[in-house]
Amino acid sequence: MRVTQAVAFGGPEVLVPAEVPAPVAGTGQVLVAVAAVDTIFVETQVRSGWGTDYFPVEPPYVPGGGIAGTVRAVGPGVDGAWVGRRVVASLGFTGGYAELAAAPVESVTPIPDGVPFTDAAALVHDGVTATALLEATEVKPGETVLIVGASGGMGTVLVQLAKAAGARVLGTARGARKAAFVRDLGADAVVDAGAPDWVEAAREALGNGGADVVLDGVGGQVGLAAFGLVAPGGRFSAHGAPTGGFAPVDPEQARARGVRLLGIEDVRLPDAEHALRAARALAEAAAGRLRPVIGATFPLERAADAHAAIEGRGLLGKVVLTV
Repeated sequence: MRVTQAVAFGGPEVLVPAEVPAPVAGTGQVLVAVAAVDTIFVETQVRSGWGTDYFPVEPPYVPGGGIAGTVRAVGPGVDGAWVGRRVVASLGFTGGYAELAAAPVESVTPIPDGVPFTDAAALVHDGVTATALLEATEVKPGETVLIVGASGGMGTVLVQLAKAAGARVLGTARGARKAAFVRDLGADAVVDAGAPDWVEAAREALGNGGADVVLDGVGGQVGLAAFGLVAPGGRFSAHGAPTGGFAPVDPEQARARGVRLLGIEDVRLPDAEHALRAARALAEAAAGRLRPVIGATFPLERAADAHAAIEGRGLLGKVVLTV
């Protein structure tokens, strides 16, 4: 079967089309004919050699942890009624850039009628993590939420869900085009993160002492600066690291201000809960209340171009591979 492999650690050019033996559905698994594959920024970082302590992969490997497609076969112990169903599945972190993928049945969620494979794939990670983040940070109606990196795949989902939860939403985005788009998604205000005075502009826009919740999808010094915008007694989620690392917040400073710190480990979910949250996100998409933003699609063989587009940071939303 066709796959795209990372044959070494390095730039996007290390992603190379290849032929490998097709997987089979083992006990408790389904075999999915893949139609669309989610891509997330951290996959580009791992491909470059970053984060092997968190993601222990060795080239050659097939990237891709989230897929959408049709169940072709089931393994022992799995109800045959799954065959022919349109589904999304979380694979962990590898195996998705392929024509076929085997997934534990616990990780599989049916796709509602009317939701395209590409939209479903776009929500496999971002829809699930976004709902988990809002629950972990306990966003309440009337609170003010600052979303750092609001124009990316995760950020665009968070803007919509935070507004639906009744929050006042401030987003950061680079440039007028991205800022206007985030505003169209429902943000009450948007600050240009490319401006040298963006922190002061955000502080003025937030008012009343700062944000009740900061959702940092950028990390590094940008995330650390955003930490200063949390109101005393607020919550700060350092879940993003596209800058090369999570926001280096001093826990003692957080304690002194009564700020509760959360990280990506707070939204790591077992398969069954991941599938349940995926079902909720897909239902919101089917009802028209959640719109995944896909900036570009690329065929499987052009995964290298997809990674280059992600790293170029010029797109709105996210990139999806099609098979």
